[in-house]
Amino acid sequence: MAAPILMYHSVAHEPPGAARALSVSPPMFAAQLERLCELGFTAVTFSQMAAGLRGRRTLPGRAIALTFDDGYADFHTEALPVLNRLGIPATLFVTTGWLRDAGPHAAGHPLGEMLAWTQVIEAAACGVEIGAHGHSHAQLDQLPAAGLRREVTTCRALLEDRLGRAITTFACPYGYSNAKVRRELWAAGYTAACVVGNRMADPSEGPDVVPRLTIRRSTSLKRFERIISGQWLALTFLGDRTLTKSWALVRRSRFTVNGVLGRV
Repeated sequence: MAAPILMYHSVAHEPPGAARALSVSPPMFAAQLERLCELGFTAVTFSQMAAGLRGRRTLPGRAIALTFDDGYADFHTEALPVLNRLGIPATLFVTTGWLRDAGPHAAGHPLGEMLAWTQVIEAAACGVEIGAHGHSHAQLDQLPAAGLRREVTTCRALLEDRLGRAITTFACPYGYSNAKVRRELWAAGYTAACVVGNRMADPSEGPDVVPRLTIRRSTSLKRFERIISGQWLALTFLGDRTLTKSWALVRRSRFTVNGVLGRV
């Protein structure tokens, strides 16, 4: 049975320019979650959804998963209170090098105000599933083997050390993945990963790397209802899919060229 997995980022009234397009306003976010409840959807964590897609557990009727990428500070101030009020579980994929108090582990270039470690720990205590989103939010498919390994293992090690629990799920930064990335993820101990895809998650495709549906600033409540119900997805995300395919060709060519130059 195909199921929707939603991809959120920032939930904020006025997010930074770079994060605005993939943000959702707090009133719209609350309205979207309330509509999920009204329509009879039952939310599960990403790991539960992945297990259900593998046939390892039974999913509830109209199962849906909510995921949040990067680790913006507004997850704590805006998203978490709504999730708690409605009793909706979610999965937060954290970029460990972006955290506000990453200290000597700071890496990459955050696009806005990020969570602190105490807030990640508090979210986990509230029942939010914590997953990894790389350490510096690098484009994993463009990294050499050693760099790729550091990205996927460093974030897992830091999260497990702080949270005192196993981290088994991963969201690929920028939604990019290839066979090399997936092999490294499984070798690092992850059991499920997700990309973007903008289609329903279907067990017939192979559930180890599953697609998600992008929720952005321009997603109206009517469009949101169509997305979660799987209606007109090809049309709704036509522009996204065309761009994704074009970039996939560019990225494969770039990696091939870089690999050849690296051996010269």
